[in-house]
Amino acid sequence: MVETNPTDFDDWPDLFTLLTACFGPMEGRITPPSSFTRMTPESLRAIAAHNDLFLIRAPKPIACLFGQAQGSAYYLSKLATAPEHRGQGLARALIETALSRAKFLGSTALTLQTRVELTENHATFRALGFTQSGETCHPGFDRPTSLTFRRALCPPSPPRPHGLKTGANKLGTVSSCKTRPSRPI
Repeated sequence: MVETNPTDFDDWPDLFTLLTACFGPMEGRITPPSSFTRMTPESLRAIAAHNDLFLIRAPKPIACLFGQAQGSAYYLSKLATAPEHRGQGLARALIETALSRAKFLGSTALTLQTRVELTENHATFRALGFTQSGETCHPGFDRPTSLTFRRALCPPSPPRPHGLKTGANKLGTVSSCKTRPSRPI
């Protein structure tokens, strides 16, 4: 379902159309305007050259996410699901795939930013296991304009001691990571 860095992908105009459908409605709601207003299909191709692209197609792009390791965190951006495909768990599938990639790269957390005004996005990210971890403001503003969300990655379970018997004496492990709701996002 989710493709990571698909080598056969070259449909940048349709990916741009998907992102326009998702990011366009925020114009007029957020200040300052989104960086998306300066993007083109070619600039998306350039972003994908330096970021991971997570993609769901049917056969055109219907959901996407970009990700990039930044220090110990794995930064997510441009999460988009076509309006007619929302509520089917596609965003969750993209996030979980990015989480696997982040763990593979040795990251300790997923991070992302969303605008202060987009409260519906805040609710979605919380439902996906993220917590608000900070605020930032764009140059020239004296108030927060973006919120940072973070989701810690569960550490791997410790290895079993050698010679541990199976059955009733199995070693149990406890994870401090919270379970996520099972409803589609």
